Amino acid sequence: MRKVLFIDTVHPLIREELKGMGFQCEEFPAYGRKEYEAVASEYYGIVIRSKIKLDKDFLDKATQLRFIGRVGSGLENIDVDYAEGLGISCLNSPEGNRDAVGEHTLGLLLGLINNICRAGNEVRQGKWIREGNRGIEIKGKTVGIIGYGNMGSAFAQRLKGFEANVIAYDKYKSGYGDGFVTESTMEELWAKSDIVSLHLPLTVETRYLADEAYFGKFAREIFFLNTSRGQVVDTSALVKALKTGKVKGAALDVLEFENSSFEALSKDLTADFRYLLESDHVLLTPHIAGWTMESNVKLASVLVEKIRRIVIAG
Repeated sequence: MRKVLFIDTVHPLIREELKGMGFQCEEFPAYGRKEYEAVASEYYGIVIRSKIKLDKDFLDKATQLRFIGRVGSGLENIDVDYAEGLGISCLNSPEGNRDAVGEHTLGLLLGLINNICRAGNEVRQGKWIREGNRGIEIKGKTVGIIGYGNMGSAFAQRLKGFEANVIAYDKYKSGYGDGFVTESTMEELWAKSDIVSLHLPLTVETRYLADEAYFGKFAREIFFLNTSRGQVVDTSALVKALKTGKVKGAALDVLEFENSSFEALSKDLTADFRYLLESDHVLLTPHIAGWTMESNVKLASVLVEKIRRIVIAG
């Protein structure tokens, strides 16, 4: 019987469906990387989130492996090119949490520009501050979306009713302009954006893309959102932009300081991180944009169907 190794905890639907396809499903929660490497050669498939990296050294030991299923969107913890060169299919399931990310990003934006969290905390402290919490409307603003895949397009769809001018740039796509967004160049986005939202994978190309020079290219003062990956943004550069007013406010679901599994923050937190914590112009959530009850099921369902196609194809 072909076996599948579960490295991370996932929705039980995946295990149940794979058993129905004839797979033996195994998991060893106490294992670390070395233990997983020692048994890697036994498995036809691996299901993972972000616990360990499946790099060249690991993949060389997985001699029977035919698929890797990543529950979620990002594949940065998998050496995809090397795996595919070995005939291993690398599958992910961004379709499963695109709706959750789109809604959460909109929620962050509304919370940020209307001072919702700050005002709520003030009321709890007995402060009733109205003028100091006067908000800003989305209507009439230009929202620039950087990266127009599943997540960027889901955010654009949810902006439809706000009567904003929504523009998007994606280096690797074209012809995606529709009723939700106008396809744009990065130069146009730098020139016109009032609100900027990142929806990018973490790659060699995008790591610390948003640095000091990047923020300096925006012609207007902006509100800045990131629900993609923390290391796409240079936190030091963002803090400088917040201090100068180039960035009027930031809403971040992801941080540079997350560990590789996204389950905790690094113990070595910097002065820049403390600034984010203390600033009333910054809204933070703990990497939960795609983390809903519904997306938990949809992520599993999407991945199962992709694995099923691999199995049917032989």
